[in-house]
Amino acid sequence: MGGGWAELENGGGGGLWEGVHYPRLVGIGGIMMCITAAAVISGIGMPYLPYLWPDLGVLFTQKKKSSGRRPVRVYMDGCFDLMHYGHANALRQAKALGDELVVGIVGDEEIIANKGPPVLSMEERVLLVSGLKWVDEVITNVPYAINEKFMNVLFNDYKIDYIIHGDDPCLLPDGTDAYALAKRAGRYKEIKRTEGVSSTDIVGRILSNMKNMDPDRKKNNASTHERLQDKDDTGFEGNDANGEQVPYFLPTSRRIVQFSNGKGPGPNARVVYIDGAFDLFHAGHVEILRIARQFGDFLLVGVHADQTVRENKGTHPIMHLHERSLSVLACRYVDEVIIGAPWEVTKDMIMTFNISTVVRGTIAEGSCHGEVPYRVPKSLGIFRTIESPRDTSSLSIARRIIDNHEAYKKRNEKKGESEKKYYAQKKYVSGD
Repeated sequence: MGGGWAELENGGGGGLWEGVHYPRLVGIGGIMMCITAAAVISGIGMPYLPYLWPDLGVLFTQKKKSSGRRPVRVYMDGCFDLMHYGHANALRQAKALGDELVVGIVGDEEIIANKGPPVLSMEERVLLVSGLKWVDEVITNVPYAINEKFMNVLFNDYKIDYIIHGDDPCLLPDGTDAYALAKRAGRYKEIKRTEGVSSTDIVGRILSNMKNMDPDRKKNNASTHERLQDKDDTGFEGNDANGEQVPYFLPTSRRIVQFSNGKGPGPNARVVYIDGAFDLFHAGHVEILRIARQFGDFLLVGVHADQTVRENKGTHPIMHLHERSLSVLACRYVDEVIIGAPWEVTKDMIMTFNISTVVRGTIAEGSCHGEVPYRVPKSLGIFRTIESPRDTSSLSIARRIIDNHEAYKKRNEKKGESEKKYYAQKKYVSGD
């Protein structure tokens, strides 16, 4: 097995940002309250993690200081296709059940056999999973079902103590439980499903909105887009009369705090700022954030509001503002997020956050990325354009689905029924 590793460091606090009330949880008589800075949430700061991706093996290890006892190692697997904040929250919960989180990524052939064709490649899914702040190790090409042979490999070779999965059922094509063996072994723990999002849901949103997202493709293939306007043809019924998504997701201050670390930059920290829509959070986003983080000590990310994206890009984002903000905040290279950041980087904003450098990648989505948004940082000599390491965009991800819409329509029809059944029979489940 191949492997790689890196030390992770946490960012410090203080400096110009002292006096700001960062997110904290305060318990009073059983009531949980959140105290946080308005429209600003905190993440975690870590340097770039080198990693490898062999056919099967640990990609990287997040080393921790020894506490004198063997750390509790927990394992969670998944397809992690179209990575979203629900995946991130599941892994956050899993990490809370142990000291070290090992994540298994199911191989393409296994996904096709059990769910349908994946949208993202293994390499892209590896980048997304390894870019999450809670993940310590990654194993690639794991089986979809935990069979006895692989379970023994986890217990003996990877020293896994517990196997984790959500409270929603994970059934194989024959109707059996994919985690039955782990449950019988007494080494299974359950976490709460994250409401309001799934890869199936996102595919449905894309199929329902492609006419608005990709007008050029609409002209070239009008008949396809006419069919996709029929919401029954997509297996998804989450749009309102204006073509915008009706979300199940209900954002709370508690969820924001759970994704945050509540730390500001150090006294002499170099604050780097990058902004964007960050829609359909993908491998290109992870890579550009990793590079941006290397320009300073603290990475501040501005996530544009839905209306801002619509006005400047011409279409409504697939993911809503709070969904996009949580996806960005879950990234290990991000220290802080501005929810609903302004389109233009102003002098007042630069002074307020003590921004040293403003960066922008060469792959930028939208129709208005000219002089106006970055006029001030350019005049101050603090603007940098950095080469985007990937040409991936939210539109290119969406086009993969629309170009194979028949296959994804069938996938959604199959998965969509279980989604509807889940919400129809949903009951309150404590904890998360």
